[in-house]
Amino acid sequence: MFADRAKIYIRSGKGGDGHVSFRREIYVPNGGPDGGDGGKGGDVIFVVDEGLNTLTDFRHKRKYAAGDGEPGGKKRCHGANGADIIIKVPAGTVIKEAETGKVITDMSNDNVRETILKGGKGGLGNMNFATATMQAPKYAQPGQAFKELEITLELKVIADVGLVGFPNVGKSTFLSRVTNAKPKIANYHFTTLNPNLGVVDLADGKGFVIADIPGLIEGASEGVGLGYEFLRHIERTKVMIHMVDAASTEGRDPVEDIYAINKELSNYNEQIAKRPQVIAANKIDAIYEGDEDPVQKIRDEFEPQGVKVFAISAVSGKGLKELLFYVDELLETLDPEPIVFEKEFFQEQIPISQEPYTIEVEEEGVFVVEGPRIDKMLGYTNLESEKGFAFFQRFLKENGILEELEKAGIEEGDTVRMYGLEFDYYK
Repeated sequence: MFADRAKIYIRSGKGGDGHVSFRREIYVPNGGPDGGDGGKGGDVIFVVDEGLNTLTDFRHKRKYAAGDGEPGGKKRCHGANGADIIIKVPAGTVIKEAETGKVITDMSNDNVRETILKGGKGGLGNMNFATATMQAPKYAQPGQAFKELEITLELKVIADVGLVGFPNVGKSTFLSRVTNAKPKIANYHFTTLNPNLGVVDLADGKGFVIADIPGLIEGASEGVGLGYEFLRHIERTKVMIHMVDAASTEGRDPVEDIYAINKELSNYNEQIAKRPQVIAANKIDAIYEGDEDPVQKIRDEFEPQGVKVFAISAVSGKGLKELLFYVDELLETLDPEPIVFEKEFFQEQIPISQEPYTIEVEEEGVFVVEGPRIDKMLGYTNLESEKGFAFFQRFLKENGILEELEKAGIEEGDTVRMYGLEFDYYK
């Protein structure tokens, strides 16, 4: 089965912690601070791979994480940066935030490489905090936390023209005759399970890309049959060739078929239904002489609505040239810019993930706060110095701990306990 949708989890790298150390050499007994900075966390980067045309790879692997930055070291040693992770996708992949469905980016046209999640910054070592009045700072900055996101990938083929219609009306035969595509063709429903792309070459270097969208059926926009899986591939097309079986070889009414498919398009996306259409009345070679002309019936119904109808035979090639040149002229009247899905979700909206911590009310007026990052911070912060205590207060605020304490009901004068230390809470 063609894979054109996937949901995955991505995570950038955490920044490495800054280091606390002091220069200690035989002839320098009281050297200054020399703790190095932590390395930057790795980024999550998406790139277009022209060799891919499905999202099959994402069915086997669902989690992607960049490398964490290394902590700083002694002697001003900078921690190594975490490795970026490169995720390859086919051209036309739209990346969305899974919960809201908002577009993060559209990997099409000139957008072939984009950083979706940036790694956390490395923390500064204590060598950065030395001043004339504080020559031996005993604190360093922790590395910035990673960012994580659950996203959906949707492949929407890049084509100028979409070929739509019920199953078995001759779309694959048409595509194989007018383009270099080689779709599988057989006389049963849903032969086409993949959107087939082909290039139509016309005189004077003209032409366009056409996509055979697998057959739709009534209820496709509500998930009935296979149609819903492929409706998204129509979203980039500017013109639709709506193909019907004019000869009614399966006993279907072509006029009713056209209205039924248009209803599905409108249910899925009203903007798509409003795009220019051309009707290709196929299988005219199977119409018996003496019967009422079904093509004229289609013309009488739709041409007054501004929809041009062409009588064609995909098997013999009759009428194809006229249809293709008309579609090409129609495309020239439309905006030449490719259809790109605008960004709706930005880096700033992605929260920085925090290491877990807990806030418990031990007794009235006493709040206990614990967590691995808090424990680590207390281990290398000199709370007895004014600057060190201000540094720790900023840490509590930036990590949302003060806000959570207020939500828990803390009031001025209450006690906060952290790993054996006690503080009085004041705004």
